[in-house]
Amino acid sequence: MATSLADDDTVSVDAPSPRASFPSPTSPIGSRREVFLGYLDYLRGQIVAKTLALAEEDRRRSRLPSGWTPLELVKHLTYVERRWLEWGFEGQDVGDPWGDHRGERWFVGPEETTEGLVAALELQRARTRAVVEANDLEAVGQPGPRWDGAEPATLERVLFHLLQEYARHLGHLDVVAELAGGPVGE
Repeated sequence: MATSLADDDTVSVDAPSPRASFPSPTSPIGSRREVFLGYLDYLRGQIVAKTLALAEEDRRRSRLPSGWTPLELVKHLTYVERRWLEWGFEGQDVGDPWGDHRGERWFVGPEETTEGLVAALELQRARTRAVVEANDLEAVGQPGPRWDGAEPATLERVLFHLLQEYARHLGHLDVVAELAGGPVGE
């Protein structure tokens, strides 16, 4: 099954990228760029694996006072990467950079499927990798609305931000998965 995500982008949801193993600090890695990409791949893969391990009803249900659901988290993280790397760092027009929100809340419509949301995150993984591989970590982002009047950040700072965002939300999802009787830990 393939899900069309844009005019020229199609990702197969039957064959997502291999789930990365934990990037141990003692594993030899050739560059800081690959360290960032390895950790992002690992954390993204854990988000997807934990979400898919839940029953469909638990993917769409909130167990926390804040009210978000695991599928809303998957969509949110897709948009977070897009906002920081494509809209912010590259200065691209991405349409609605806040398309994961309705008002102040994350939102997934009833017509949005698990497969489609996971495919969108997988496509974003490929886009993120392309941006990171095409730029030096010290490169400064393009001026634009993402920075809200501040000086654009370097790619390295953006990647550090994305790592903390993923790690924080994976911890949140661990709690949700435990409450739902799903997998916990690594």
